[in-house]
Amino acid sequence: MGLDHRLDPEHEELRRTVETFAHEVIAPRIGGHYERHEFPYDIVRDMGRMGLFGLPFPEEYGGMGGDYLALCLALEEIARVDSSVAITLEAAVSLGAMPLYRFGTEEQKRAWLPRLCSGELLGAFGLTEPDVGSDAGGTRTTAVRDGDHWVINGTKSFITNSGTDITGLVTVTAVTGRKPDGSPLISSIIVPSGTPGFTVAPAYSKVGWCASDTHELAFSDVRVPAANLLGEEGRGYAQFLRILDEGRIAIAALATGLAQGSLDESLSYAASRTAFGRPIGANQAIQFKLADMEMRAHTARLAWRDAAARLMAGEPFKRQAAIAKLYSSESAVTNAREATQIHGGYGFMNEYPVARMWRDSKILEIGEGTSEVQRMLIARDLGLPA
Repeated sequence: MGLDHRLDPEHEELRRTVETFAHEVIAPRIGGHYERHEFPYDIVRDMGRMGLFGLPFPEEYGGMGGDYLALCLALEEIARVDSSVAITLEAAVSLGAMPLYRFGTEEQKRAWLPRLCSGELLGAFGLTEPDVGSDAGGTRTTAVRDGDHWVINGTKSFITNSGTDITGLVTVTAVTGRKPDGSPLISSIIVPSGTPGFTVAPAYSKVGWCASDTHELAFSDVRVPAANLLGEEGRGYAQFLRILDEGRIAIAALATGLAQGSLDESLSYAASRTAFGRPIGANQAIQFKLADMEMRAHTARLAWRDAAARLMAGEPFKRQAAIAKLYSSESAVTNAREATQIHGGYGFMNEYPVARMWRDSKILEIGEGTSEVQRMLIARDLGLPA
């Protein structure tokens, strides 16, 4: 019997609700935020009221009692309209709150999760460093134990949701010691916003995701309580690898949304734009482009839903997550490029959503593991030598 990825009534109702919200609330507002490189606090507040930030978390921590499929469905529908808002939700949930839920103490969960689930606060995930990139195991940020505190020094780069007015914390990876063979012990530590010595640099000037919040972070003798250690000392790298595996499914759903949104806009334009006396959608060259765009979006959706189903069933999902992230991100880039081509000169004008989609798509092949890293992970899971 084949896999059945049709949605049950509850998930379908959620999908439709978010679809309506995306088109009626996000779409009319986001263009101005994007052009001004302005974080959309009004939209984030609305998402918080809807419970979107708490979708996969239990009600006892302020969540909606849903699952990872629910989160990914919401991400896909939002990304059909705008990726800045979608990545704000994705990073806040799968990177900001999920590490606390997966590895935090009961006290840490009670202290942070209710406000993160409501959207009152955003959490961030401090892994990437300026000179390290994909080699997350080469972390240079350090945390030294000093009595009942950790003292943190280092720099993190490209950190989403790290400098908003509602950012509450950043969980950072830092070297806290050495193993007998000299390799680093990497741990995860919660750093609340506003802690002395924790500096947020001005926002990056980015090609895309212009309405999302991204900064470099510096830590200069930042002191936080020893109780802010997240999980076991020395397990931070392994914890974040697990979080990244899950996050790749979420990014795949987001990328699928962008691929689908590119198709949506192109179908509408091809039906209304006329050239040489007929709609351009009557031309076989355009029809073939649209058919290929549908093929990519459909296949990408099957891939991320398969990975999500395996995750929720407690089955191994690393390879499937990498496949979904790789295929969907490359499909998003191709669909956005083709949508721009179909729109012609108008596709190069920022007033058209496809221009924003084109600018937003490329980062999907880079963030949360480059396409090269995904191929490496797939090859390793096939048993090929590292």
